[in-house]
Amino acid sequence: MDLRALRYFLAVAEQGSFTAAAQQLHTAQPAVSMAVRKLEDELGLTLFHRNERRVTLTDEGLVLLPHARQILQGVADAELAMHELHGLQQGEVRIGISNMLGSYYFPPILMAFRERYPGVRLSVVEAGTRAIQRMIMEGEIDIGVVVADAPPAELESRCFLRDQMMAIVPDDHALAQRKAIRFDEFFDEELVLFKQGYFHREVIDRLCAEHGLQANIGFETNLLALIRQIVKQGFAITTLLPMVIRDDPQLVAVPFTQPVWLDLSIAWRRGGYLSVANRTFVEFLLAHSQNKESPTASDPL
Repeated sequence: MDLRALRYFLAVAEQGSFTAAAQQLHTAQPAVSMAVRKLEDELGLTLFHRNERRVTLTDEGLVLLPHARQILQGVADAELAMHELHGLQQGEVRIGISNMLGSYYFPPILMAFRERYPGVRLSVVEAGTRAIQRMIMEGEIDIGVVVADAPPAELESRCFLRDQMMAIVPDDHALAQRKAIRFDEFFDEELVLFKQGYFHREVIDRLCAEHGLQANIGFETNLLALIRQIVKQGFAITTLLPMVIRDDPQLVAVPFTQPVWLDLSIAWRRGGYLSVANRTFVEFLLAHSQNKESPTASDPL
């Protein structure tokens, strides 16, 4: 099976168009069409419905799609490993991080890593934990932060942070002076929450399900700065990691009567190739979380 034909097939499947795929691949549209047709002839199967405005996969094409992704990702992993053996590149870390951690936990880690390894390029993507899992498995990023409760079997992970989710209220709120807040008291208040797919929201959904409660959601947004302002102005309260309000005297973090612990892990594809740059970053992060001196690039993961 021709790897180029598989690349063309995958591009058409993802773009939904032979023309768009050709533009993405920087090649001529007839070359893409010919390569895909040759692949279909080789397999004796039709992979695309071509009589529609948008090209779509047939049932046979849908079966081939995950295999094509896996094969091409494996080739990319092998090429990267060989390049690193010859020292042909300085390395790149492609990491997915949630908004909350990206804003308040990771900046000093990323800066310290960049200072120690100035030749390594850092590419950071902001997304929810479920989107990060998908991007890792599809090869869009190399590593990412996921909730440590039940990561998919396709991922390998190491826990680096355990912190307590707390109710966040303005300093003049009736609950601000409490030593702890019950779940029913919290859910009676109007809430501002992240949208579905973020670990912040998953905590809320899990608590509601476990305790038979219903969240009184007044606002939904993934903009952390907006969440803080809504709480400050007294329009709603929320739950966050206390690191988010550490330097804000107008906001107060109050624990729940039943502590809500959150375990976060750094994850990568199980069985996939993890580059020297990514292995070094993972070790650097884990060492930081344990308040130890970070390892060198030669240390094994």
